[in-house]
Amino acid sequence: MNKQEILSRVDHTILTPTATWEQVKAICDEGLEFGTASVCIPPRYVKKAAEYVGNRLKVCTVIGFPNGYATPEVKVFETEDAIRNGADEIDMVINLGLAKAGDWEGVLQEIKAIKLSCKGRILKVIVEACQLTQEEKVAVCRVVSMSGADFIKTSTGFSTGGATVEDVKLFKEHISPDVRIKAAGGIRTFEQAQAMIEAGADRIGASALVALARA
Repeated sequence: MNKQEILSRVDHTILTPTATWEQVKAICDEGLEFGTASVCIPPRYVKKAAEYVGNRLKVCTVIGFPNGYATPEVKVFETEDAIRNGADEIDMVINLGLAKAGDWEGVLQEIKAIKLSCKGRILKVIVEACQLTQEEKVAVCRVVSMSGADFIKTSTGFSTGGATVEDVKLFKEHISPDVRIKAAGGIRTFEQAQAMIEAGADRIGASALVALARA
């Protein structure tokens, strides 16, 4: 798989708390230049970015990020606001406290509510795999499969670990065939990205790959 094929699966990402519009605009320019799948940016910049790129590039943003412990109502409001502002794709963080407590019905209902709020846009569910046991990872695959979401996503990139090939393989084994996988967090080389894709990932969340392609 060549670099361009990999970049076409990349959500070119900037989610640092200090991100400025100029930095987000640069990410958009790079996404357009290198044909990335989308740009993944803070909610504050969605409207401006959507107006800037028009229909030339998908705009993705994050909900309940990075901790996931807002109420479902707040996450639904965030989602509706992002869609109004022009977001094409939504990456939401699950409530990890519910997952750790085994309240899978609570996790499911929250994802379903946000999916409904997406009004047909792509929804990716961030499960923060580094915080889950193997049994919890299998259970969350089942829940995401039942929810109607489009993707399961490994990580926020803001916790104790990022994507691993082992987790991608585990997800591939346990999700339903209509749910895709986004590997994100700590993917800094094309070799790492290709390994994730070969393990079963359809999308890659990364901030470093475009700079490598330019080098």
